[in-house]
Amino acid sequence: MSVESVAKHRDYVIRVIRETVPYQYLRQGSQRGTQAQGVRMPRVTVGSEGANPIEIYYEDHGAGTPVVLSHGYPLSGQAWEKQVSALLAAGYRVITYDRRGWGNSSQPASGYDYDTFASDVDVLLTELDVRDAILVGHSMGTGDVARYLGRYGTGRVAKAVLMSPIPPFLLRTDDNPEGAPQSLFDGFIQAARADRNGWLKQFLENFYNLDVYGGSRVSDEAFQASLTVAVAGSPVAAVACIPTWLTDFRDDLAKIDVPVLVIQGDQDRVLPIGVTGQRLPAFIGDTRLLVIEGGPHAIAWTHSDQVNAALLDFLQK
Repeated sequence: MSVESVAKHRDYVIRVIRETVPYQYLRQGSQRGTQAQGVRMPRVTVGSEGANPIEIYYEDHGAGTPVVLSHGYPLSGQAWEKQVSALLAAGYRVITYDRRGWGNSSQPASGYDYDTFASDVDVLLTELDVRDAILVGHSMGTGDVARYLGRYGTGRVAKAVLMSPIPPFLLRTDDNPEGAPQSLFDGFIQAARADRNGWLKQFLENFYNLDVYGGSRVSDEAFQASLTVAVAGSPVAAVACIPTWLTDFRDDLAKIDVPVLVIQGDQDRVLPIGVTGQRLPAFIGDTRLLVIEGGPHAIAWTHSDQVNAALLDFLQK
């Protein structure tokens, strides 16, 4: 075999490893001095825990106007599969990332709060020098978007999309009577601590409205793939993310000065539209609300045609 052939074979093997082996295994191999040394998946360092860096894994594809996608609990950037393909086909640059604790990102024991999540987004956008972006969040990811815009402004952002949103404020208080009682979320935390895998399975069943869409819009394989991602996430994050759902985003929303599209299903069991999406136009100046009839929390998957059409229409205006 010629030297040229050996080099081509080596490059092919490295490319396959990069595309197929999860980062955590490559990192373990690198630490052990194996042949995986030097092979790295894309990530940015957002902090440290002891002697270990905290890293956010991301994927950056295509060219054109950047669209940054922030996923929901308890999944990863892979949840945007149906949107990534549509956006790339329409000529956009598409960036997905895994929130700390999930997917191929680090799983630290701390940093599960929206100030930190927003800081992670800021580091990512700064490192990639993203400008004139459209920020798109789903579920927990809408909190990332809202807190980022409230804290860092819209210097890098042209528009935002909040899908199955968690803002404005879920907790029932004297000045927020539309919210839910603290006891409801205490029960979620107790369930997640007692049986994390059982909690995640039940959560995803409501995420997809599986009793309605299982076997039609959600195959058994798709559900199992989501559950696999969920249970592979950090046990700490699975519990620690729940209190963040009670974050008050009202001040953040008031600072948003770019157009915002809100998309939500009227059958959202995780974040009912009456206490979330339908309230947002009162807090954001330039807001359009699109309600998807029959849509569950996971509309990006179950009603992807409608979501993608609305998303592309909003981006192109």
